[in-house]
Amino acid sequence: MAIGVLIVDDSAFFRQQIKTIINADSRLRVIGEATNGREAVDKTLRLKPDVITMDYEMPLMDGISAVREIMQKQPTAILMFSSLTLQGARVTLDALDAGAVDFLPKSYERVSGANSSLKQILVQKLLTLARPRVAPSVSPSVPLVARHSKKTYSQGFELVLIGTSTGGPVALQKLLTQLPGNFPCPILLIQHMPGTFTGAFAERLNSQCAIQVKEAVDGESLAPGSAYLAPGGMQMMIAGKNRIKILAGDARLNYKPSVDLTFGSAVKYYANRTLAIVLTGMGADGREGARLLKQSNSVVWAQEGSTCVIDGMPSAIVKANLADEVIPLLDIAKRMVEVVR
Repeated sequence: MAIGVLIVDDSAFFRQQIKTIINADSRLRVIGEATNGREAVDKTLRLKPDVITMDYEMPLMDGISAVREIMQKQPTAILMFSSLTLQGARVTLDALDAGAVDFLPKSYERVSGANSSLKQILVQKLLTLARPRVAPSVSPSVPLVARHSKKTYSQGFELVLIGTSTGGPVALQKLLTQLPGNFPCPILLIQHMPGTFTGAFAERLNSQCAIQVKEAVDGESLAPGSAYLAPGGMQMMIAGKNRIKILAGDARLNYKPSVDLTFGSAVKYYANRTLAIVLTGMGADGREGARLLKQSNSVVWAQEGSTCVIDGMPSAIVKANLADEVIPLLDIAKRMVEVVR
């Protein structure tokens, strides 16, 4: 049975373009359209779509208000379309806080292009976001961890790395706001996100957290009690003890920033003194970097699948037998404080 999609946008042109892309894939079917947030809420309650695409700026009710009301009345996976501006970034982060699951840049040119990469990305995101309602979110070969088994570690940790993608902004907010301001080592954050978004995201996290959170800058020194967010569209690497390097990514790498690249770069300088954590996300970025860290006797944790928005990245770690611990999201910060001393 095809996945039902509700399209919400006040632009008739954009709705038609999105509808054409969705209906071209037999696994998806547009079951309704709405031109404003109020209509979106009403049609969600009546049509019960599997997934919704949502614009922000609309008459009668904006997208964030619609997301908030939908999540209260009929929780549904929502994909926001966002402008690539600082204001657009802030609005998108508000939408994620309200309950939207993921976002895509809104581009009239890209969505109407003959061979637009946006088309493929849109279809993949819709299929993945709707999956928890269509099929189990965790492969049967990966058992859900009913009880978290804690390990004892002999090494001292000098660096924490956290990699994430879909669902990551909210997951990072929930985790980092639980850490004390005197957390004893630096934290590097690798979140799949466009370059125009990471500055606003770091700014928001910094206003919410006891630790300092900032967008990473090339050549800066790492300090305890601080978290450094990889700039979108760039790569972040460890370039020396307590020093990071920001550089343009190799075109062969799918992700900018790449969790694999940052994880792997820590091996040379922080061999067995790294704690790497893989949170919610689509795909398997982080698995190969985690493999290198494990080979150097570092420690790797994965977020427990039932607490993920999308458990692709954490389950890739678990399936590869790389996870020292599999921990529910809300328990990770407490566990970090226990082992990083």
